[in-house]
Amino acid sequence: MKTTIDIPEKVLADAMRFTGAKTKREAVVKALEEYNRQQLVKDLIASFGTWDMASNDEIEAGDMAGIAVKPAKAKKRRLAKR
Repeated sequence: MKTTIDIPEKVLADAMRFTGAKTKREAVVKALEEYNRQQLVKDLIASFGTWDMASNDEIEAGDMAGIAVKPAKAKKRRLAKR
């Protein structure tokens, strides 16, 4: 999208230096991407503790149950093919 904006030279020069951008456009895009990334991380951090997640023991119990079921299913498939 093409937009005309007035950016203070010092701010833009700093953005170009910090981002390593070779053009003004590249500096602005990189700065906006970084800002957006930081906001997403901030939102993610704010949501910590709000998820209902399984404990390690529950995950391991589920893994063990899955392992116990897999050989039985494979055996049934082999018998069905005969």
